[in-house]
Amino acid sequence: MVGLERSALPLVGREDFHLSSNAAVLSFLVSFGLAKSLTNLGAGALAERAGRRRLLVVGWLLALPVPLLIAVAQSWSVIVAANALLGINQGLTWSMTVMMKIDLVGPRQRGLALGLNEAAGYGGVALAAAATGLLATEFAARDVIVVAGFLIAGLALTISLFFARDTGRHVEVEQAAHSTAPDLDRPRLRSAFAEATYRSPALRSCSQAGLVNNLNDALAWGLVPLFLASHGLSVARIALVAGIYPAVWGVGQIATGAWSDRVGRKPLIVNGMLLQAAALGGLAGSGGRFIPAAAAAVALGVGTALVYPTLIAAISDQVPPVTRASTIGVYRFWRDMGYVFGGLVAGVAADVASFEGAIALVAGLTAVSGLLVWLELPLRKIEAVQILRT
Repeated sequence: MVGLERSALPLVGREDFHLSSNAAVLSFLVSFGLAKSLTNLGAGALAERAGRRRLLVVGWLLALPVPLLIAVAQSWSVIVAANALLGINQGLTWSMTVMMKIDLVGPRQRGLALGLNEAAGYGGVALAAAATGLLATEFAARDVIVVAGFLIAGLALTISLFFARDTGRHVEVEQAAHSTAPDLDRPRLRSAFAEATYRSPALRSCSQAGLVNNLNDALAWGLVPLFLASHGLSVARIALVAGIYPAVWGVGQIATGAWSDRVGRKPLIVNGMLLQAAALGGLAGSGGRFIPAAAAAVALGVGTALVYPTLIAAISDQVPPVTRASTIGVYRFWRDMGYVFGGLVAGVAADVASFEGAIALVAGLTAVSGLLVWLELPLRKIEAVQILRT
């Protein structure tokens, strides 16, 4: 669903709705990120009570109106509203798939499970981004998004209804083996929010890195197609660049998630953030040429693959099983706020300065984020930090 918009929607804003401001075009990312962040925050705690599978099904039901809204939109504000609904869909469905896989594998293979989950998701993003861009050379971009959106949402809802099973019992078994302390029976979102936001150095370092990582993704999703188009690249070549980045990211996570199980989380996160910064610096200096932009997309994908599954695994290492969903929900709240900040920062910077200036600014923020993880995240995992405080 996200991949359908990745190469085409910014161009739809320019061509169909005649938006001249980069900040206005990227407003769809702000609504998406804000809705997804808030949904992540509530979904983690709600999953402990309502069950993972129920929220998965509800999330896919909410996806069905998204292509309809895009189809009938007469103004960009309707597209923005559709992306808010898409954000709620993603907040529920992707949060649940993450939690359910962690539930299934237990503590020893979290990195592998998250690598598989993120590889499947961003492999789909890459395929959809490339296919949408290529089809948009033959058909209207909005029509491609609408038809494919209905097909994908319907298929996902069918799978969730008839094939997915809840994993709550796996959590109970793991928690019983972990601890029998009575104060772990009811996780509190307020305490989890404080721990993951500012109280625990290890958790807050992961939260800020997740936010900056998705700030990068917002840049790649919303601004890079406009940057390349401004230098005369065709829609097909823009689609290839838009597809290369999540494709490398998606495939790479299968290896990096399992690798972090063996060598630890910190080396992969720090080096991944620094590699992303270098890739964005290369993109800023590419002059919008296809080969340098494609090379930067490869490097950005590798850096993101090192970081993305490893951050959630690092969070999971440090909390008890019964509080895991709430804490991951807080982390995912801050991570997806990166779309909000990315849409605002990148859009305004591009309007005030230039596309190159906006990309360089985000590269600098990414390097600083990696250094903060190096300072605050322990080299070895901390087992089961108690985050429920009275």
